[in-house]
Amino acid sequence: MKRSRLDPADPIDVAVGARICIRRRALGLSQGALGAKLDLSFQQIQKYERGANRVSASMLVKMARALECTAAGLLGERDGQPSDADALHLLTSAGAIQLLTAYSEITDGSSRTALIGVARALARA
Repeated sequence: MKRSRLDPADPIDVAVGARICIRRRALGLSQGALGAKLDLSFQQIQKYERGANRVSASMLVKMARALECTAAGLLGERDGQPSDADALHLLTSAGAIQLLTAYSEITDGSSRTALIGVARALARA
């Protein structure tokens, strides 16, 4: 059954799209660059990432190759087990990957705690 424009995107399609977006950003690729690797427009990549268009099985495999990961990873599975996707949508926020990458490079525990405090204070402001 075809979905109309007014029907909400399926949560599974949204989650797969979010994983595509996260992986693309982690590799530093633009939507246009990923589209070029797959012979797609950046608009098509946008639709996949939003979950507006479903990713076919064949495209999922091609996408995984282009993103240097596994199709299972894009589906949210690790070693055959579903991954924890509760906070997945948070990583699609602008700057989230960069912030997480910088945070992971901080080795001092008190500095990490301080950064979390600053972020929470800014969020409340």
